[in-house]
This record gives sequence, C-alpha cells and structure tokens, in this order.
Amino acid sequence: MTETFAGKTALVTGASRGIGFGIARELLARGASVAITGRRTDTIEEAGRRLAEEADVPADRVLALASNAGKDEERAAAVDAVLERFGRIDVLVNNTGINPIFGPLMDADLGAVRKIFDVNVVAALGFVQLVWKGWMAEHGGAVVNIASVGGIRSTGAIAAYGASKAALIRLTEELAWQLGPKVRVNAVAPAVVKTKFAEALYSGREEEAAGQYPMKRLGTPEDVARLVAFLASDEAGWISGETVRVDGGLLATGTLG
Repeated sequence: MTETFAGKTALVTGASRGIGFGIARELLARGASVAITGRRTDTIEEAGRRLAEEADVPADRVLALASNAGKDEERAAAVDAVLERFGRIDVLVNNTGINPIFGPLMDADLGAVRKIFDVNVVAALGFVQLVWKGWMAEHGGAVVNIASVGGIRSTGAIAAYGASKAALIRLTEELAWQLGPKVRVNAVAPAVVKTKFAEALYSGREEEAAGQYPMKRLGTPEDVARLVAFLASDEAGWISGETVRVDGGLLATGTLG
C-alpha cells in the first residue's frame, strides 16, 4: 500500500470501534499519524493501543483522546491536543454519531432528537470550525463526514437519525462551497455496516438483511474506510461537496428494506 498520507495527520472522531476505528487503521496504514476520540478513557486508550499494533506502526503515531463530541470545551481540548502533539491536522473525519431512539417521529422524545442533532450535526460543524481556525485555513486539508443512506432516503425506523444525516449531507455541501479552494469537504453514506452500533438492524437476521442487497452481504468498516481514504487523498483533488454512497447497491433497488 502506498503511503498516501506520509507526513500528514488525521483526526478521526468516534473511533474507539467500528467504522471510525477502521478508518483510523486505514489512514495509519497509508502513512498518516492519527488522533482518535471517544467518550470513555479506558476504551479509547485501548483502541489506540490496538491501532498501533494492528497497523504495525510506532505507538507515537497514534494519539487517543477521551473527548465527548457533544461538549464544546472537550472538542476544543481535543483539537488543541492534536496540534500540540503533531503540529498539524490535514484530515478531519467526522465519524461520531448517535441514535438513541427508533420508531415513528410522532412518538419521539424531543430531548433525544435534540441530542441526535447536536452530536451528529452541530458537533461536526464545531470540529470543522476548530480545525479550520487551528490549521486548515492557512495550510489546507480535507474533511470527510460520515453520513448514512438514511439521510438520502426515508426509513421510518431510524427517522430522527436519518433526518440528522440529511442535515449533515447539506452541511457538507455548504462547507465545500465556503471552505474551497483551501479545503475539500465530502461525505460518505454507508448502508448497514457490521458494527456494534448497527447491530440492532441485523442481529439474528443477518442473512435476511443481506439478501436485500445486490452484493448479498452487509458492509464492513473496511469498505467505508477505503472510500474515506480516497476522498481524503490528493487523488480526489477535484472532488468536493459530494456524498458518495457505499451501500452494496441497496439504493439502486429503490428501497431501504
């Protein structure tokens, strides 16, 4: 694998496991130094150790930060820590996302809906603002937001989450316009990926769930990570404001199941 990101630093939020962990591992393997965030100190520190081991890189190329994306002061502290450690942030991956509620919006707790939008949308913008002011405004860079096919087409079951991801897709377009040409901003929209976060959507019925996809399998963190790495790289130098589906062909069928 070529060292696409040699000498560069990436910040991946919400990366203690699942898609975020997979993205961090991919960027490490391609030469980047990587900072990861997660809410729990023990979990994120263990993730940092695992990343260095699995990518077979020196431990000092990984910085694990306990940080709650939903809190302004903790986002700021995380960005400051990355800049202090590595001196730069060339890539920001906004992966942090929550989905504490399922079902019809008429039954949704509005406090939970506010929290979903605060973490999935407002916090993503907050990280972009901090990284822009701290490094990218002067030096350039790339931002990749992790959206969802639920932000492109209605699901009913994860309606509030889907609405937040639709907002993140629009935010991606606005930021691409406002931050160019210094910074490119794109998003990826996965369908169901085999992670703990999405487990409720396929647990006990994986074969049935996968059967809805033309590719006849669910996604993996690696499927998403490879796309993120491409969009963040110079190879995607004329791509900005785009949301790329990584969904095994699901939306091509005209349904989300």
